[in-house]
Amino acid sequence: MKADLVRQWRLLDLQKLDTRLDQLAHKERQLPVTAQLEQATARRAALAEEVVLAGIAVQDSERAVTKADAAVQLVRDRAARDKQRLESGAGSAKDLQGLQHELETLARRQAELEDAELEVMENAEALKADLATKQTAEADAEAEVAQLSVRREQEVAEIASEREQVQRDRANVAPGIGAELLGLYEKIREQQGGVGAAALSQKRCGGCGLELGSADLARIRAAAEDEVVRCEECRRILIRTAESGL
Repeated sequence: MKADLVRQWRLLDLQKLDTRLDQLAHKERQLPVTAQLEQATARRAALAEEVVLAGIAVQDSERAVTKADAAVQLVRDRAARDKQRLESGAGSAKDLQGLQHELETLARRQAELEDAELEVMENAEALKADLATKQTAEADAEAEVAQLSVRREQEVAEIASEREQVQRDRANVAPGIGAELLGLYEKIREQQGGVGAAALSQKRCGGCGLELGSADLARIRAAAEDEVVRCEECRRILIRTAESGL
């Protein structure tokens, strides 16, 4: 393939721009803030689930408190009725004695139920405190997610802005290369991991980094100025410059 030196040199400018575009794409994929955001989002989801479960536990404990309170009140009401009957003196001595015995039994039962109620209430308060702690942690996680989301948007926007500028520069450089040479460059670039053209510098290929042998150097030295030469090792287009060492 033939192409004047000016068009071949432009390939180096194009390659520099394409390399920068690849770097920007890699940078966007590997933004540290993206990993941080994913971790924070996962923490928020886990905390949200904990809050739901803690809320259910609080609801269960509140029902237990209501049930315990109802049981205590039932005994109190029964004891109040018995006391009223006892104080009225209505009934036989045996009946009054039975009421006295029942009041003593009810008093013991009330004490037991009140102790149980106190324990249930303490447990309910502990569960409420745990729920409040988890809700605070969830709110903190939500704030962190929001903050990281803003940071990521800003960093992505900065990358996008630079990418647009590089793409504009590329659009100005590419047309001056010529369709045939540009097509070869694009094909090689796709095959060789993003690098389609490299400078021959100090007898080394700027693409694969290998030093060319004497036979390859002689071949390139003998090639016409407008001849497009390629590295025998990596097959990239080699651009001859004043620093090629030929």
